[in-house]
Amino acid sequence: MQVLFDNADGQYSHLLTDLKIDGKHNTESYTSDKLRMINMSGRQPINYGRFSHLSMPDSEWLQVADNHTTVDEAAAKLYALPIEEFRKIPYQPPPLAPYAPVEGQDVQITKSHVTVRDGTSIGVRIYQHISNEKSSSFAPIYYNIHGGGWMTGNTESEETQNRLVAARNKVLVISVDYRRAPEFPYPYGLNDCYDVFKWLLRSSASLGGDAKKIIIGGGSAGANLATVVARKARDEGITAIVGQILNIPVTCHPDHFPTSKYSIGTAISYQQNADAPIVSSARMRLFWDNYMAAEKANDPQASPLLSDNLEGLPPALIQVAGMDPLRDEGYAYAEALKNSGVSVTLKTHAGMPHAFYVYNNFNKTKEYHEAVLEFVEGITTSNEDYD
Repeated sequence: MQVLFDNADGQYSHLLTDLKIDGKHNTESYTSDKLRMINMSGRQPINYGRFSHLSMPDSEWLQVADNHTTVDEAAAKLYALPIEEFRKIPYQPPPLAPYAPVEGQDVQITKSHVTVRDGTSIGVRIYQHISNEKSSSFAPIYYNIHGGGWMTGNTESEETQNRLVAARNKVLVISVDYRRAPEFPYPYGLNDCYDVFKWLLRSSASLGGDAKKIIIGGGSAGANLATVVARKARDEGITAIVGQILNIPVTCHPDHFPTSKYSIGTAISYQQNADAPIVSSARMRLFWDNYMAAEKANDPQASPLLSDNLEGLPPALIQVAGMDPLRDEGYAYAEALKNSGVSVTLKTHAGMPHAFYVYNNFNKTKEYHEAVLEFVEGITTSNEDYD
C-alpha cells in the first residue's frame, strides 16, 4: 500500500519495501535521518527539514489506510468531473462523532441569512447551548469558517466541533455558508466571510452574543479565510476578535513559499507528502487553481504567511498534521506570528494526514477537538483586555 512516499513518478517506490515486513506496516525503521535525507538513485539528496519525521504514519492511521485508499480513488474521480456535474452530487458532511452534543438536548440549532455587499443572501447556521436561550448575559462568540479547499463544504462540515464548542464552552457559534470556487473565485468567499463578520458585530446582541469577544476560526481553507478576516478587522481598528483557531491552515501558495526564511529544508511538505491520503499536493493545487491563479497568489490576502505585518493579531491556536502537504506552512505561520509578538498555541498531530478528524474513532481526533475546547475556554474566561 502506498502510504506516503510513492510519488507519481515513482521516485520513492524503493522505500515501500522498508514500510512493509511480512505484510505488516512498519514505521520503526524510519528514523529522522532517513526521512530528512533520501538519496534517490544518484540524485542530490532532498532535505525535508526538521519536521520530516512527523510524516511517519501513525498506528491509528495505518489501521484504516488500506480501506481509505478506495475513498481517495473515488474522490479523485469526483474532482475530475466538470464543475456542472460535480455540483449535482449532493455534499455529504462528515458523520457526527458519537460524543457530539445532541440537537434539542444539548444545543439549539437554527438557520438564518445575511445579505452581503453585492446583494447576495448568504446562509448561516447558529448553535446555542440550551441554557443560553434563557440567559440574561451575552455569550462569547465563535465564528466558524468551514474548510473544503474554497470549493466544497458547507455550514455542517465541522458539525461535531461546532456543537462541542456551543455545548461545552457555552458559546454562541456561527457557521457561514460562503460562496465557493470556481464559480466564485477570490475574493468572493473572503468578502462573504468578512461581510458576515460585520453583520455579526451589528446583530450579536439579538442573538445573545457578546460582540466584544469573538473567536474566529476554521479548518484548512477556512483557517486561511479566518486569519485574513482577522487581519482585515485589525486594519480597520476593530478589536472584537480575541482569538483565532487555525486548524491545518492554508497559509501560502506552494509556488511562493519562502523556504529559506523558515529553515524548513531545501524542500517542503508539499514534496514529502505529495501523495498523502485525503488531500494530496495535486489536489491542493487544484483547489488553489480554482480559487486564485498561481501568479497572483503571493497576495497576502490569499497567502497570509507573506504578510509584512502580523503584529496586533489576536492569540492563535494552530493545529498541524504531520502527514499533510500543508504541514510546513502551518509551522511557518506559527513562527511568523510568534516573531510578530502574537501568542501562539501549537498542537501537532504526528503521522496524521490532512482532515484526519473525519475518523471519529481516532484518539487524535478527540485530542484535536479537545485542543479547540481548551483554547476557547482559555480565551473566553480570560480577563485580559485585547483592545
